[in-house]
Parts: sequence; structure tokens; C-alpha cells
Amino acid sequence: MRDEPRAPRLPTSPGFWRSPLRGPRFTSVLGLVLLAGITVLFVTGLLSYAAYNPDLSPVNDKTPDKGILGLYLFAWPTNPHWLYRLNQGVHVTLGITLIPVLLAKLWSVVPRLFALPPARSLAHALERISLLLLVGGGLFEFVTGVLNVQLDYVFPGSFYPLHFYGAWVFFAAFVAHALLKTPTALRNLRRLREERDDLVSPRPAEPTVSRRGALWFVGGGSLLLFATTVGQNFGGPLRRTALLAPHGGAEPGSGPNGFQINKTAAYAGIDTAETAGDAWRLVVTGPAGTVRLSRAELAGLPLHSAALPIACVEGWSTPDQWWRGVRLRDLAALAGYEDDPPDVFVESLQRRGAFRKAALRANQVADPRSLLALYVNGEELSPDHGYPARIIVPAAPGVLNTKWVARMTFGDL
Repeated sequence: MRDEPRAPRLPTSPGFWRSPLRGPRFTSVLGLVLLAGITVLFVTGLLSYAAYNPDLSPVNDKTPDKGILGLYLFAWPTNPHWLYRLNQGVHVTLGITLIPVLLAKLWSVVPRLFALPPARSLAHALERISLLLLVGGGLFEFVTGVLNVQLDYVFPGSFYPLHFYGAWVFFAAFVAHALLKTPTALRNLRRLREERDDLVSPRPAEPTVSRRGALWFVGGGSLLLFATTVGQNFGGPLRRTALLAPHGGAEPGSGPNGFQINKTAAYAGIDTAETAGDAWRLVVTGPAGTVRLSRAELAGLPLHSAALPIACVEGWSTPDQWWRGVRLRDLAALAGYEDDPPDVFVESLQRRGAFRKAALRANQVADPRSLLALYVNGEELSPDHGYPARIIVPAAPGVLNTKWVARMTFGDL
């Protein structure tokens, strides 16, 4: 009786990988899903970066050495007012939903990472290098994105440049890989019978699930992540379904100020003595000089209302809240700009944080819905929502809606 051949012990041997699920059609389905999904992620990521108006002022630009990578930037609009809420909701929710697909795709092609020889030709060597950039870049982008959503900044440096530059490296490798592999993937899906290739094990184990069942399993995992994430884009009971989102629990408190926040007054180091009525003054500067206004004086100016959401880079957003305050363009007029409001540089009482100072474009200042808000939903702002005054601008990222405003300087930036 002949002994059975000994199973290979090294991952460089094709017989080491025995799963009967691996094959060109299984990999092609996952690859085409990622082709569509990652393209949407890249576009929404670039739009999210543009929403910060990084060319406006150095304080808004967290990637000052971007060079040609900023060629597409444009003045971020204020219409529709839910634009950033939609863009960032799609970006974050889709990114989390694609995690099972990405992991399944990497699992399906892992034998190729160990294939020998490392390079059979110059073209094959370039393909292997692009594959390393693709796998490494993909894991880097997804991991840093998830950590940012969870507010876990364990990576070195700032999230913004790491994620921005990483996205360009990853997407360049992704495009190269897609150009090489998409025609093959489409052919694999059209074939009635699957051809053998280096992904098919020469000595497959007994199957415990079909390939269709495996795809359903991956899809179910994505659906579960979608269901436990998407609720952070909404208010009310749906927010409680966002179990994976750090802002996905119950609304903080109740009443007019009972909606989501990012940073509390305590975290920002706001001293209540600084915000008291007899101490706090808003300093407005422009060609007409400097004006100092108490909160009572601001409340005595013509007040206007706007229904606007708050939407943050982490993907969470609030429903429209009813804000009331002084229009930014009216404050620009006090500073000496009667006709065409310019850009504005806003400074907060906040002690720390990347966006304790921020800049807004002239089109944002000119929008009649852009306010220095004093009230929300018929009540004074709470300390955590920016008392005594905060910026609220349609379609702007949450960090540009500066809280605890202390100074506003109008002029071209």
C-alpha cells in the first residue's frame, strides 16, 4: 500500500493552499465589487478634502506639500446645504461596508503573494510591486479610516496627511491593477466553466460551503456592517442602530440642545469665566477697524434663522437644527465690507485642537444662511454646542463650524 504524499509545509508551494473556494470566478466577483466601491470611496474622499477649502488659508490645509495632488481643488459650495452630510455619509458608510469584501478578496489571492519565482520578467516584477502597493495601501487606508471614525488616533502623525497621501498611492496601484485585471475578470464571469489557474488548488480539501454560499456570507457581513453604521447619518431611533459608530448611541441629553456633538467644552478647555456675559466679547476686525461686541449687543442686532445640519469627517451627522443668530455678511458689513463680503478667519477660545482656528471662503460668508449662531432650536446654545456663539455654515464640514468664537478677521486670505 502506497503512502499518501506528505502535505507541503511551505506557503510557497501551490499544494499548501487547499481551500476549494479559491478560483478565478470567485476572485473576479469580489474584484468587480471593489472596483466600483473603491472608485466611489476615492471620489468622495477627494471631495471631502476639497470641502475644507485647503487653498484658502494655511490653517485649513493639513497637507501643505500636496503640490500637483491639489490640482482639482475648487471653492466648496454652500448648496445644497446637506452636500457634505451626504458625501461623508457615503464615504464612511461605504468604506466600512466594503471591509468584508476587501478581506475576502485578499484571502482569495493570498497564494499569489507567495508564488515563486518572485519575478518571471520585468512586466511580472512591476505587477508584483503594484500588488504590494495595492495590498499595503488598501489595508493602510481602511485601517486609518476606521481608527479615525472611532476617534482612536494611535497612528503616528496627523490623520489628514496620512490618509490623503496614502489614498493617492493606493489608488494609483489600484488603477494599474484594474487596467491589468478587469478584462480577465469580465472574461471569467462570462465563461460557463471555470478554467484552472494558479488560484485553484492542485489538491483541494473537501468543501464545507459552496462558492455561492461564501459570497452570500461575505455579502451578509457587509450588510451587517452597513446596518450597524448607517444610522449615524440620521437622528432619532435610527441613530441607536449605529452600534459601530462612536456617536451612534442615544442623543446626548434632551431638549433643544439634545443632539450630537464632537468635542465637549471640558475637552476643549473652555473656562466658564471666559464665556460669562461680563467677560466675553466678540472681536470683529476689518478695514473699518476693530469692534468688540458683547453677547447682549449681538442679540440686539438683526437676527436670522436657518435650518442646517452638522456633519463631521467621521461620518456622523445630525438632522437639520434650527439656528438663530447674526448673519456673517452683516458682521462683515460692520467690519467695513458693505457690498461684497470677503473671506473670514475665525478664532476660538478652544485651548487645543487642529481646528481651533479656521477660515471660510467669501461665498460661505455671503450665504444668507451662514450665521454666528446664538440660539439653537429656540434656546441659548449649551456650553458643549459653543456658547456664547458659534459658526454655522451650510454644507461645511463640522470642524469649520467653529464653536466658542472669540475673534473674526475679515479680508482676503
